[in-house]
Amino acid sequence: MRKIEVLGPGCARCKKTERVVKQTLDELGWQEGQEYSLEKIENPNDIAGRGILMTPGVIIDGQIFCVGKVPTQKEISEFLTK
Repeated sequence: MRKIEVLGPGCARCKKTERVVKQTLDELGWQEGQEYSLEKIENPNDIAGRGILMTPGVIIDGQIFCVGKVPTQKEISEFLTK
């Protein structure tokens, strides 16, 4: 199961990032709790502790995937299916 973390304080770009991630997972046909777990992290100390200094950020399976921008569905899909 893939572990996906969306990091950000809840700003518009952070919320959009969470939406794009969820849309991508839906399009892949993945089910939460089976193929992936999704966690939203909003605490600034927790965000910085994971090495994210600019939000939004996305971490997949412990690896920083995206920092400081909203990823595209294509970028997320390619990363998850490689």
